[in-house]
Amino acid sequence: MAVGGKLRELLSQPVEEVAPRLLGWGLVRRMPEGEIVEARLIEVEAYHQREPASHSFRGPTQRNAVMFGAPGYAYVYFIYGMHYCLNVSCEPEGVGAAVLIRAAEAVRHARLRLNGPAVLCKNLAIDRSLNGTDMLDSSSPLYLKPGMLRQDERIVSSPRIGIRVANDLPWRFRIEEH
Repeated sequence: MAVGGKLRELLSQPVEEVAPRLLGWGLVRRMPEGEIVEARLIEVEAYHQREPASHSFRGPTQRNAVMFGAPGYAYVYFIYGMHYCLNVSCEPEGVGAAVLIRAAEAVRHARLRLNGPAVLCKNLAIDRSLNGTDMLDSSSPLYLKPGMLRQDERIVSSPRIGIRVANDLPWRFRIEEH
């Protein structure tokens, strides 16, 4: 079932404001064999077309088209010829912005490793076949559930990691204890 417009409206805000708000949200994956895995977002990074580290910096392409679409859709890309990374599109349609999901903690399946964007995608069987998935539709194979921080949790920001340009922007957000 698709979630009402309130969540899409929240995701249409500036990506650097949306990213920290996603911390504590649930990420649910219906695995290909039917098992349901749920995790809680603990680290994210914001990317916007106005800065050169973003895939949308040079404008829309077939690869990054989801970043320019409506907010709330999965942008899955392949990196270094071996890893997938998951992002959630943000901002209004026509603006190239997304939040990279860097890490999550398993809610069920406590032994499941979900630290690092490539490990998260590998262990949740996320690949390009999920690109364009509506992540606000609970009938999707991959979706977000609104959540909150716990009372004792605090968000910290720092520069993004693993990039060579625009690495001074404090657009990496994580729950402090993680």
